[in-house]
Amino acid sequence: MATAASAPGTASYAGCVSSLRSSLNYLESSVETLDGGVADFPRLVKVLKTVRHYELIPQTTLAAAESSLRDEIGPYIALLLSRADAQIERQQRRIETLKARAELQQGRLARPDEVDKKNTPRGRNLTGEDKLRARIVRQRKEALRYGVERLELEVLQKERELRRRLDT
Repeated sequence: MATAASAPGTASYAGCVSSLRSSLNYLESSVETLDGGVADFPRLVKVLKTVRHYELIPQTTLAAAESSLRDEIGPYIALLLSRADAQIERQQRRIETLKARAELQQGRLARPDEVDKKNTPRGRNLTGEDKLRARIVRQRKEALRYGVERLELEVLQKERELRRRLDT
């Protein structure tokens, strides 16, 4: 009886085993499908990541673009540099002129005392009107001296400018 009883139990176990094998096959198939879909995730993460892409262009194209840019901008840069040089030269001349004028003014400020001492007659008393005339004459003389000195400085400055132009 044990064999007869074991036959129907084996048959029921056989159905369970075949059902289990079928489930395992479906499960393996599902795992393979999932592996196929998930296996590409590391690559997709890299691909979908925000990355800056640089196009590679031929050296000739790059050289042509640089040349074009240089040709377009070059004249403007040269013009700006020449303007800057001219402005620097103007400012240097102005500085020299101001220095010369300051020296001249310092000389003028120092001289009136000396001029007054030299030109004041000793032993002679001048009237108010004579003093005024003498003062006017001294002022005219000083103005003429100042004008001559200024013209001499201008001549020296023009000579310097001419030498600079001839040197370049």
